[in-house]
Formats: sequence, structure tokens, C-alpha cells
Amino acid sequence: MSSFTSTDVPPSQSSTDAPMTHKQKIEALVGLLLGMFVAFLSSTIVSNALPTIITELHGTQDQYTWVVTATLLASTATTPIWGKFSDLVSKKLLVQLSITLFTIGSILAGMSQSVGMLIGFRAVQGLGLGGLQALVIIVIAAMFSPRERGRYQGPIAAVMSVATVAGPLIGGLIVDTSWLGWRWTFFVGVPLAVIALIVVQRTLNLPIVKKDVSIDYVGATLIAAGVSTLLIWVTLAGKNFEWASAMSFFLVGLGVVLLAAALWVESKVKEPIIPLRLFRDRTTTLATLASIAVGVAMFGGAVFLGQYFQIARGYSPTAAGLLTLPMVIGSMLSAGLSGAMITKFGRWKGFLIAGAVAMSAGFFLLSTIDHATPMFWVGLFLFVLGAGMGMVMQNLVLAVQNTVAPSDLGTASSTVSFFRSLGGAAGVSVLGAVLSTHVADLTAKGLSAIGVDLSASGGSSAGLSNLNELPEAIQDVVRAAYGDATARVFLIAGILALLSLIAIAFIREKALRTESGDEQLLAKIAVPGEIDSDTVDAELALLTEGDDELQRRK
Repeated sequence: MSSFTSTDVPPSQSSTDAPMTHKQKIEALVGLLLGMFVAFLSSTIVSNALPTIITELHGTQDQYTWVVTATLLASTATTPIWGKFSDLVSKKLLVQLSITLFTIGSILAGMSQSVGMLIGFRAVQGLGLGGLQALVIIVIAAMFSPRERGRYQGPIAAVMSVATVAGPLIGGLIVDTSWLGWRWTFFVGVPLAVIALIVVQRTLNLPIVKKDVSIDYVGATLIAAGVSTLLIWVTLAGKNFEWASAMSFFLVGLGVVLLAAALWVESKVKEPIIPLRLFRDRTTTLATLASIAVGVAMFGGAVFLGQYFQIARGYSPTAAGLLTLPMVIGSMLSAGLSGAMITKFGRWKGFLIAGAVAMSAGFFLLSTIDHATPMFWVGLFLFVLGAGMGMVMQNLVLAVQNTVAPSDLGTASSTVSFFRSLGGAAGVSVLGAVLSTHVADLTAKGLSAIGVDLSASGGSSAGLSNLNELPEAIQDVVRAAYGDATARVFLIAGILALLSLIAIAFIREKALRTESGDEQLLAKIAVPGEIDSDTVDAELALLTEGDDELQRRK
């Protein structure tokens, strides 16, 4: 089939090779989380800087969108590819490559002289971001057992949450500081990325599997192209062209054909990027479905919070970021506490169900807000939502990692993350279209209620693009429309969260393993008759690091 086969050359062996100590694992975890923090920070730090960037580089509104979309496309489309590679070659090398790609992309983006250059270099950033998103979770799974992994979910959730909230705040501060300027929104993460690279190089010492590597390049290309085509469609539809238009039908059709071809290739090649056999497992299939719903609800719903606080409630960008803190705190607390309890008792499904219930409740509570809801209640609803998200996101990945074979650990982990990101990307566009339509209806009704003649006053074009130029009375109508319309977005997100709850309810709980991914590989080789020798030779062969321990067990 269309895959290229080569044989790895094993690294030179040394008698000093040995399994990682607990101290080394913690040090490596710090480096990995630092890399994750920088990557997630880069996704949000540019948001408050974009108006200045587009103005100074003489860009257009379409290019404004693509500065964000380029990173989203590259990271989402390549996540499963990074995950598959982690099952085939050195995880440490892949982590270093992803950090390096991200760092190079950041430096070049900061040096951009045109918006076109910036979009291209943001795509390079996205390649590194996709690797970090997938590999950090995979490497942690290789170092720590599922039972032990729960205690580290708090720090992971904290890093993701703090980076998401801190990004816009730091970006706004940098842009407002005259001696820095917008280019430093890209440069600021470079020193931290270099530190993460050094820490990973010095501390991460994972076993490397020597095996015949068959890389499905055609499948990888078709998956990336198909996903990118559909993401382009959901990103641009409703803005650059109508949802029901010739361009929409063309992009959807092309995306479906590419993904259908990818499925056919994946069913034929020796080492598919996303093995279809994974979905024969009930837990993996249901967790993937739940992740899609969580992604749509989480990204699609939460992205409109900043708009609600700034447009409907009149808060500054900095204040809007701070007002999301209840959600961040709820996520951090619930992820940390649920992780500790999972490690202690070895049970996880109850926390997944509780998290899905809380997430659904949070969205439904937020569906009751309007432009005048007291901020105390909005903050309380956000805390409930965050608490639910904290228990669901990482525990879905944990459930899958606990089920699949160690040789599929990377692929399965990245598949769940991939579908969550895909759902989120689609959710942002679809829910944005719902919000835009509802805002237009409420604005028209509000203007009619105060006796404004739409055709005579120009109110028919009232919106964000000219909000500050409108008379104060019309401004108030538009702001109220945004405040009231946001509730519908949260209502849809709540319904999707209920779908994730249903999927989670049917997942069969399995006792958490007490061995890490690497220890499971060693155990399979060490137990005679557990798997046939041909499989061992073909798939596991030789762990070149920690070789003395391996030979002793043999």
C-alpha cells in the first residue's frame, strides 16, 4: 500500500542506561508542563493584540480571521499524526522536535513584515502546538501508571486554565507597553520554550522501541487535508459565503471525499495513523463521541464569554479576562481533587459522570443570563461549569489510556484530543452563526420597540463594526441584544453536554492499571506465552534504554 517502510537504527547502548527515577520523572514533568504552558499561552496571547497587528501590517478582516485559523488548522490536523509517531519512534525526540518547531514559528511570526508572512509562520507554530498537545499527555502516560496519573491532573488542568486566562491579559499588557509592542506577544514565549527544551533533554529518558517502522504518509496527508477542508468550511461559512451556497457544498463534498479516501487507506496499511480497530473498543468509541460534544460545548461556548463581558456588560478586556477566573478556579479544584481521589480509590467513572452533570448544569444555568444578570450569579454559574470541565477533560483520556494496548497508547490518546479539538473548531463557527442571527433579530426588535426607523436611521446595519459610532440609544439596544442572545449559545452547549453525559454513562468502568505504559511493554516481554514471539519481535523487539533491566527480566 501507500506507506513507506524503513528500519530504525537503534541508538548506541550504554551500561549507564536505566529506568527513570521518581525525581527524574517529576523534573521531566515540569519541563513538559512548561512547554504546554507556552504552547497554550501562544493560542490566546495574540487575541488582544490582533487589532493592532492587522492595523500596523495593513491587513484585512479576512486576514484577521486567518491569523487565528492557521494555527488552529495546523494543530488540529496534525495531532493524530504526532500521536501515531509516538508509538513508532522516540517520544523524547518528538517532544524536542515539537518544541523546536513551535519556537522557530514564534520567532519568525514576531519578525513578520506582512500579514501573509504572519499567517504562514502561525501555521508553523500550529505544527509545534499540535505536537505538544498530543505528546505531553502521551509521555505522562508512559512515565506514570493510570492509577498514579490522577494526582498529576491538577497541575495539568492548572497549566491549561492559567495559560488560557493569562494569555489575553499578557497580550494586552504587551501591546499597551510602548517599548515592547505587538511583536513581543510572539517573542515572550521563546525563553520559556528554550528552558523547557533543556529540561526535557536533561531529564526525559524513556525506552525506545526498535522496530520496523511503516509510516502511512498517504493516510496522514488525506486526514490532514480532509480535516483542514472541513475546518476551513466551518470557519468561513456564514462570513465569507452562505452556509447553503455552492462554495459550502464544494468544501463539504471535498472534505467528505478526502476523509472517505483516508478511511479506505487506513483500513489497508500496516501502521495506520488512526487504527480503525481502536473503535471496536466500547470505551474508546464512547469517549471519542463524548470528546466531540465536550469540545463543541467547551470551546464553542466559552469563546463567547469575552464578548459577553465586553460588549453586553461594558467591561475592559483585562476585566473580562479576570471575570472568567471562577471557571478557571472551578476547573483547577475539581481536576486536582478528582485526580487525587482516583489515585486513592482507583475508580474513575463516577467522577466522569459527576463532571458531565456539573458541566451540563453550568451551561443550562448560563442559558438563563441576560444583559442585566447580577455578576455574582454569572460567576457562580461559571464556577459550576469549570468544575464539570475539570473532571471530564483529562479523565476521558485516562479512561481510554487505561483500556488500550501499550503499543497504541499514543495513537489512542491523540485521537481523543483530536476529536475534542475538531468539535471545538466546529462549535466556534456554528455557535457563532447562531449568535449572529439571534443578535440581528433581537436588535431589530429592540430598535422597533423604541420607535427607530431602521431604514432611515441606519439601524439596519447596527453591529460591532460601527458600535462606537452609533447614537447611545442604539448602542444600548445592540449591547442588550448581545447580552440576551448569548444565552442561546449556552443552551445549545448544554444540550451537547447532555449528549456527552449519555455517552459517558455507557462507558464500562475498568479497574485502573498500576503499571505505566513502559512497564506494560516490559511485562509483555517478560511473561512467557503471553504473546507469541513473532509479535514480540515485530512490535516490541528491544528496548534500547534500560537494556540491562530488560536483559535481566528475559
